Amino acid sequence: MEKIFQKLSLSSASLVLIILLGIFITLFNAAKPAIDEFGLGFIVNPDWNKEVVLEQAPASKSVSNTIVDEDDMMLADEDDLLDEDDVDTKTIYGGLIPIVGTLLSTLIALAFALPIAMGIAVFLSEIAPKNISHIVGIAIELLAAIPSIIFGMWGLYYFAPIVADLVGGYQVSLLTAGLVLGVMVLPFMAAITRDSMNTTPNVLKESAYALGATKFEVIKDIIFPYSKVGIIGSIILALGRALGETMAVAFLIGSIFSLPDAINDPTISIPVAMANNFGEASGLGESALFYLALILFVISFGVISLAKFYFLKKAK
Repeated sequence: MEKIFQKLSLSSASLVLIILLGIFITLFNAAKPAIDEFGLGFIVNPDWNKEVVLEQAPASKSVSNTIVDEDDMMLADEDDLLDEDDVDTKTIYGGLIPIVGTLLSTLIALAFALPIAMGIAVFLSEIAPKNISHIVGIAIELLAAIPSIIFGMWGLYYFAPIVADLVGGYQVSLLTAGLVLGVMVLPFMAAITRDSMNTTPNVLKESAYALGATKFEVIKDIIFPYSKVGIIGSIILALGRALGETMAVAFLIGSIFSLPDAINDPTISIPVAMANNFGEASGLGESALFYLALILFVISFGVISLAKFYFLKKAK
């Protein structure tokens, strides 16, 4: 029985690795035509679905000293026009704009949500009376359960006009999408941080109070250091959701392939580019979308791995 249980546990753990590897192989195979065509230059190219003229070797023309009559000259002009229309072109794709849009909207979301989530967690864990803490805690968990499309509709019709009135610029923009993303990841960060703070042993806090520490000093010097692993974990979880969020961002970011000159300009993110273009894409365009998906997979995996293996190790 013991061996069966061990094998079942091993199978469950192995399944996660198999799924992860399978996703990577699928994305890589589907993106390979675009990788072969554009290489790593895809990452820094801002052009998407742009027709470019292929360079052609200049045709050699022999100069004749013979006299050409008027009819021959007209035929020559028509041939030149046909040659101009018969120009070889190709469509190029670059992922710079969606990559920049994804990273900037995620940074805005974390910068907005992190201090508010810490404040909520400290209030619920250390300051609020039990009945208020219970009610606010339930409200936060309900906020986490709201579907992302509702956040998108709320952001587009009610939040975006307020942001545009305050900071100017467009209603649908990088800033609006980042702030609504921040609202969406806020409950995850606050709830996990609160639970982590609640694990601080009372004996540590009471010892600090007995030595004359204030509540602020206990929170700063006892609770935060003790619960920092949980706090970092909440940030990693929020980061993963912000990087991959699609529906709410599709409502708010503007969905245009343009590098933002200011924080309140519209742009596009990788998930939104895939959602908007995948239905009509084919051939190299479809492969370019898979290339974007592969980049998002690598960014998410890299950032979360860095956080887990560096920051969490450092926190222990």
